[in-house]
Amino acid sequence: MIQLGVVMIAVFLIKVLPFLTAIDEFYLPTENLVVNCGSSDEGTDDDGRIWKGDIGSKFAPFADTTTLVGKALNQASSVSNVPYMTARIFQQQEYTYTFPMTAGRKFIRLYFYPSDYKTEGDTITSDDDALNVTTGDYTLLYNFSASQTARALNYDHVRLEYSVNLDANSTPGYLNLTFKPFTSTSYAFINGIEIVSMPEDIFAKPSKPPLMVGLNIPFTVQPNMALQTVQRLNAGGNMISPKNDSGLYRLWNDDSYFISGMAMGVAIIKDAQVNITSDGNNGIMALAAPQNVYGTARSMGPTKEVNINYNLTWNLPVDAGFRYLIRLHFCEIQHPMTKVNMRVFDIYINNQTAKMAVDVIAMTGEIGVSTFLDFVISIPDVDGPGLSQTISIALHPNTDAKPEYYDSILNGLEIFKMNQPGGNLAGPRLAFLEKSPEGQTDSKKESGKSVAMVVGLVVGVLGFLVLSTIVCCFLLYRRRSSSGSGSTTPFLLCNMNSTQVNRSRAKAQDHSSTSSSISLQLMQQGSASHHFSFAEIEEATEMFDKKLLLGVGGFGNVYRGHIKGGEESKLTAVAIKRSNPSSDQGIHEFKTEIEMLSQLRHHHLVSLIGYCEERGEMILVYDYMSNGTLREHLYKTKNKPLSWTQRLQICIGSARGLHYLHTGAKDSIIHRDVKTTNILLDDKWVAKVSDFGLSKTGPSLENTHVSTFAKGSFGYMDPEYFRRQQLSDKSDVYSFGVVLFEVLCARQPLLPPGPTIAREQISLAEWAIHCKKKGILEDIIDPYLKEKIDPKCFNKFVEIAEKCLAEQGFDRPSMGDVLWGLEYALQLQNKAELSMTKASKCDMDDDDDCPSLKPNAENMETIDLTASIANANEEHSTVILPHITPGDGR
Repeated sequence: MIQLGVVMIAVFLIKVLPFLTAIDEFYLPTENLVVNCGSSDEGTDDDGRIWKGDIGSKFAPFADTTTLVGKALNQASSVSNVPYMTARIFQQQEYTYTFPMTAGRKFIRLYFYPSDYKTEGDTITSDDDALNVTTGDYTLLYNFSASQTARALNYDHVRLEYSVNLDANSTPGYLNLTFKPFTSTSYAFINGIEIVSMPEDIFAKPSKPPLMVGLNIPFTVQPNMALQTVQRLNAGGNMISPKNDSGLYRLWNDDSYFISGMAMGVAIIKDAQVNITSDGNNGIMALAAPQNVYGTARSMGPTKEVNINYNLTWNLPVDAGFRYLIRLHFCEIQHPMTKVNMRVFDIYINNQTAKMAVDVIAMTGEIGVSTFLDFVISIPDVDGPGLSQTISIALHPNTDAKPEYYDSILNGLEIFKMNQPGGNLAGPRLAFLEKSPEGQTDSKKESGKSVAMVVGLVVGVLGFLVLSTIVCCFLLYRRRSSSGSGSTTPFLLCNMNSTQVNRSRAKAQDHSSTSSSISLQLMQQGSASHHFSFAEIEEATEMFDKKLLLGVGGFGNVYRGHIKGGEESKLTAVAIKRSNPSSDQGIHEFKTEIEMLSQLRHHHLVSLIGYCEERGEMILVYDYMSNGTLREHLYKTKNKPLSWTQRLQICIGSARGLHYLHTGAKDSIIHRDVKTTNILLDDKWVAKVSDFGLSKTGPSLENTHVSTFAKGSFGYMDPEYFRRQQLSDKSDVYSFGVVLFEVLCARQPLLPPGPTIAREQISLAEWAIHCKKKGILEDIIDPYLKEKIDPKCFNKFVEIAEKCLAEQGFDRPSMGDVLWGLEYALQLQNKAELSMTKASKCDMDDDDDCPSLKPNAENMETIDLTASIANANEEHSTVILPHITPGDGR
């Protein structure tokens, strides 16, 4: 019996020991403090952590007569009682918490729940909050509004994370945290404060400093440097809650929100027999990330021919004017990746080479050993203060090494903002917010279910060993592939972005191959666009003479040129768009523009004549629009102002073009960049929608949206699309609503912040809706239009624009409804002008027989829009018919 017992114990240890060794190394912080602000009691949150109330605590000032405590009057379903249902509220004066602390680096986390709060003698609304937060020499937040931030991102609450070194920022032995209302009329509040000590060398390790991107030289993370967490992602896996971290209570989010384009790669999980350990040579213990992060990954997929033609890319919004520390986590977790040179790839950050020939096995020595690489990049404030930028991280197979598998892999990703020389970490925009599913509203949670369910299913079948894992991953890959643009060729699944362009330009042979692939694809698709030689383009533009320069856009310079027509002596005026090598737009946008416009023909869409992609150049040739862009005739211009009727006709033409994109083409197409600079005017003032580089094929009939990283232009971008990363044709409708108000008010969609500009005036969309509700919209319209718009036409036009800007996409009209409404508004304007003309004639003739010019509602009921709408679709069979009469409230 004893021998049998020994055997059973031995068998048990053999079976269980591998799993025991794979358990996380759990960090025990010397300080682990969570404070429930505005509460006198201890409370337990959803993770089981006990929060101490700050009322009467040793952290708050002894004599506190300057603050209030409040209880939230409502509770969103995603918000826990602790710490969000009570708040410390500051008015007029600053308030400092003092926390006794040992020396060393700490995580500081701030929790905000925008709500109306009931205080002892009053109710505090959440509309006027604005605060500054400082600790020692560092400014963490400046003029920060939790309510506006949560509203803009559709979050119920906001969680911010910082890392500071106590020795460098405060009185030894104490950490001071000061909250101050931004102005004397605003107030500030905080719901929860968390301080957790962290390993000293988790950021600064002299033996392995990060590399400066573009310079390839070491960067020293100084001990006194403060950082703010911009994003922390679990690649290929689900969100990891703070309680499942390795003792540091970090939040790891699902990475799928930030992947560029539809080329999602493949989410994979570790083989059952693989045990994850840390890289002893790394210099940092396994606490750099929890086991769950290294247990999943995202790779490019099994097909070499696909992988060598695209990058696996993550795009993350950040504030300009700061340096960023980027940490990439790696671990090979599936067989057969066990030897050197099996999977080798390159890393590009913002189109610059960060590291070539990365081989995880060569770095770690064997499968299952985790490691990471650190990089630092500077994001200059080149476009002016306050503008958001993007950090792009792209992985691409290294072909020079001739690896066994042409693939790349990433397990986790972290981005940290570094303080500026004066100690500032506060950014002017919302880019610093963690995209936290646990802080989102229910609708936001729904948006992430698709990816989470797939990954969850993969995890659930882990017990079926490697075969089931491979099958599930393959199904996920197929699912992602089939949800692309609807094309059947593997190349069209790829995201050929500017990172790949730069890499290819560094290797002319690679670029030639890529260009040939584009040409081949276009020929296979039957593209009607003409291929111009570079010599023809040079001749047409007189060697790109600056005197022919029409303008500069995101893609590059636009020149006026002349090409030979059907007759040898006849020249045709064209617009020639030449790519800028340093542009963020590249082959992907170039190819998209050609594909879209080669298949589309409509009176209100700009016509693509041809293209050129020789000598590393990417050039597009269009019909020349002699009257330029719509914006050039609205403001900041010497051009004669457009009449109201002209503006209506231009809006109607643009709506016809967009409506055709949404419903008239073979596949629904979403423009994604509707704005006044992308509406061109020909010599007869006919509006043409242009610039299809960001366009995307719309969802299939059984789906309501396409999941994709948000792209577009600030001021026009649909906030729901920006928050949820879910694109539909209603995103174009929102952008068009901004265009309508831009046409009416003759002002830019975003004003630069300044002392004379109120916060609510910055965004035209918000300002117009605000003025509409106040009944003062007439005060902000273009002065040239004063008393020139018929009141009924004005009301109908504003009604349409306001509906386009509805917060939820399903509340917005279709482009067909928008078109109908604009046609009706034009009819009202024409009728009013005709009546005025008749009245003027009768006054001059003094004719008693002139008919009454009083508006006739019965006549308005019978307005025939069919003919005018049919004319708009003269090249197509699509006809828009009004399905609700004006008498029904349309």
